Amino acid sequence: MVVLEPLKPDSSSKSHTVGSFDYPEVLVLLLTVTLIVLHSKFTPESMALFVAVSIPSLMILIYNYRRQTSFWTSNIVVILLSTVIGSMQFCVVLSLSLSLLIGARILTSEPDSRLRLLIISMVSIWIFYYVSITLNDNKLDCNAGWLPSSVLLASIAVILQQFWHMHHQYLSYNTTAKQATGQAKTMLSIINKLTLFIPLQVWQPIVKENQPVTIDNKRAKLSIMFSDIAGFTELSDSLSADNLAEILNTYMQCMTAIADKHEAVLDKFIGDGMVCFFGEPSSRGTRQDALDCVAMAIDMRREMRSLRQKWRLMGFEGLYVRIGITTGYCHVGNFGSDNRLSYTVIGREANLAARLEVMAGKGEILISRRTHDYVCHDYECKYVGAFQLKGFNNEIETWQVLDPSANEVQLSKWVDHTLPGFNLHLNFKDMQDEDYQEIRSRLTFALERIDKESSATTTEPAEQQVVPDTNN
Repeated sequence: MVVLEPLKPDSSSKSHTVGSFDYPEVLVLLLTVTLIVLHSKFTPESMALFVAVSIPSLMILIYNYRRQTSFWTSNIVVILLSTVIGSMQFCVVLSLSLSLLIGARILTSEPDSRLRLLIISMVSIWIFYYVSITLNDNKLDCNAGWLPSSVLLASIAVILQQFWHMHHQYLSYNTTAKQATGQAKTMLSIINKLTLFIPLQVWQPIVKENQPVTIDNKRAKLSIMFSDIAGFTELSDSLSADNLAEILNTYMQCMTAIADKHEAVLDKFIGDGMVCFFGEPSSRGTRQDALDCVAMAIDMRREMRSLRQKWRLMGFEGLYVRIGITTGYCHVGNFGSDNRLSYTVIGREANLAARLEVMAGKGEILISRRTHDYVCHDYECKYVGAFQLKGFNNEIETWQVLDPSANEVQLSKWVDHTLPGFNLHLNFKDMQDEDYQEIRSRLTFALERIDKESSATTTEPAEQQVVPDTNN
């Protein structure tokens, strides 16, 4: 499938390269030597000059039609022009006219060839001037009559034609450059949009290093995480499509930012769930990949607390993240067809991570034995038990990853507790120094209200006691 059409050359520049002649000064040369023969009345010297100049000129005229300019052709043309100037013994108007043609040819040549052409021109002029005065002592009379004016007009016409051609080329190249720039910007915009659908670790080597993309995968040891929102399916039945999309997009935005922070490969979104893995296409070592995966999961669970608080204020209760993690060998790479590829991971360990995620409770992170062996020295884990999971013959031992700050109240950055009618959520990481005083006043006010409500609750039973019968 072609995304962008290739840049097409301008039709005018194409016709130029195919059907034009880039050495119009050759026509002036032929005209000049012809007029010199007529003006000299067919003298032997003029006839010799005519033969020496017209034959190479005709060969250039024939050979270089429909061909690009070259240094050697330009060199021959400059020598022929210099030959006429030197042979005519520096006739003023004639020499000036042909010198203008030499100058124009030098200017339109490649920069690194200009000095060489200039030197060749100077040497050729003096050589043929010496030959001319040796063969003919008499000064040639070439400043009278129609010869100089005719050559001058022809030279001016050729120079104007060359500069018009250069201007036309400039406009054509300028238009092509603008088209190329616009197309490059369009392609860059398309690439930036397409990268939103592809993991960063996948598209960067393709764009920067132009790596080939084929159906290719390999076996690698990965740490894989599956996660979703517990209670989201039940909640979605009672929500409108707009609210459902807002909750899901907010959740995905926050979780994606955390995955990017830990440099995980975000494989795919599956409804309200997501799949991430560490170990390919780059790895920091199997143990470190497992640690990074667990650290990412803990950050996602903590972020979910903040999201849950926002959703409570919107009237959406009971949304928790649940996560399953395992470490082991899987096949990872490009899967699919020649027309459609997907960079993903498949294998037993990927299925195990999905099963652990389904088995996890609200706010729980369940890990397999292999992952536990790598992270148990850095994170506190609680043994949950051995379970018979669908698709696995043997029982799978699982551990739950506890919050690192759960047993460090003094250092904890989170306080989160919920009861019926009570919801306390403190995130010390986001608090500012100037907010502590207001937080204290709010908590003090809440404690005073609790004391009043508690006192009112304890006095109500006493007031409701039976009044003694005064008639007895």
